[in-house]
Amino acid sequence: MLGATFLLALREIRRHLMRSILTTLGIIIGVAAVVTMVTLGNGVTASVQEEISSLGASNFIVFPVRTDRGAIRRFELDDVQAVEQQIAGVEVAAGNVGSSATAFYNGQDWDTRVTGANRDFLNAQTIEVVEGRPFTESEETAGQNVCLLGPKVREAIFLPDVSPVGEEMRLGEVPCTVIGVLEERGQGGGGADDDDTVMMPLKTVQRRFRGDDSLDYFVLRYDTAYSATVIQDSLVDLLRERRLLQGDEPNDFNIIDTAQVNDALGAVTGALTAMVAVIASISLLVGGIGIMNIMLVSVTERTREIGIRLAIGALAREVRLQFLTEAVVLCAFGGIVGLLLAFGASVLIAGLIDVPFVFDPMVNVISFLFASGMGIVFGYYPARRASQLDPIDALRHE
Repeated sequence: MLGATFLLALREIRRHLMRSILTTLGIIIGVAAVVTMVTLGNGVTASVQEEISSLGASNFIVFPVRTDRGAIRRFELDDVQAVEQQIAGVEVAAGNVGSSATAFYNGQDWDTRVTGANRDFLNAQTIEVVEGRPFTESEETAGQNVCLLGPKVREAIFLPDVSPVGEEMRLGEVPCTVIGVLEERGQGGGGADDDDTVMMPLKTVQRRFRGDDSLDYFVLRYDTAYSATVIQDSLVDLLRERRLLQGDEPNDFNIIDTAQVNDALGAVTGALTAMVAVIASISLLVGGIGIMNIMLVSVTERTREIGIRLAIGALAREVRLQFLTEAVVLCAFGGIVGLLLAFGASVLIAGLIDVPFVFDPMVNVISFLFASGMGIVFGYYPARRASQLDPIDALRHE
């Protein structure tokens, strides 16, 4: 009986094909909107988490800030060494300085950022050298003129099919030997492009570009077996002691916990995605009302047919099942088309806004089942109305 009912439903839908397509537009748009918004939201979340992970999964980033005491008091290398040696759970701590310069090579020039760091900094932020090698201990200690290129700097001043490793270039008035190329990392903290940089040993940048031994900030990576809160409290106490801050004086430094930032941003983007999906799902309700409306029209148009079926022995539940099946088939068709549109729209928009396309099978399955369920919810009343028609009155209907 179910097979025959399904075939009858397909026949009735095909008889009024254009009307059926227009009826399902609300379902199509609703499913497409919901799935597209959730997919793009997942892509944005993945993109944000990837950016945060470029800072390190379990890192503290510590930087000085201005207070009522006046000028910013920058950190020194001694501060970093004290943190690494005196706080339990700290695996590695490394400072960073930056300056701007113009890179020159073979008649090409490019304005970029010069970053002073060491191997510990690369390890703390999980920065890979994809070509060549990182700094050696002797190069860091002596502050030699060697450098690691970011992908954009390499692309700007070197030929694509020529390895820059071993070549001599110049940063402003400072010559340097290229020993490696950094991995592509994208946008970094503070809106800076981490791919548009040239990295040199910390002492080299301090001496040749900055003229002092201060640090812009430092990064520490901690063992996740230790409590991040305890490590952060110990870090605050140690830095306050070293910077001679009294009990009522505010901290003249800030600490960013990348794990907390990652969790917070993930929660925010997830909440925004859910809110947008709820708003988009309103069109599903509108589509369901459209299904109910067209099914009521169909009951009116087919009153004599219903009367004949009831008069020759069809049961009320069979008539109810017939109209309910038609409503479910319409909604399921709208769900399938909506999923196809959502897939295409998600791929297109994700490419335009430069976020990864994250396909979520569960969201697609749930959206399809929900759309099909709308056929039961909004098709039940018209189906029940058809099944309760009086055969005699139905046969008299013109």
